[in-house]
Amino acid sequence: MAKPNYQFQKRQKELEKKKKNEEKLQRKREKLTDQAEDGTEQPASDETPET
Repeated sequence: MAKPNYQFQKRQKELEKKKKNEEKLQRKREKLTDQAEDGTEQPASDETPET
């Protein structure tokens, strides 16, 4: 019986996480560009209005 290759499994899991994260970032970028084209860009939440 073959011994499990844990390094390979870990690397594959890391690659899957990275791919999923990149896809998520791409969707966010597309959403932001769509909003910018529509002119409905929302202000950043970390900006505080000066009084």
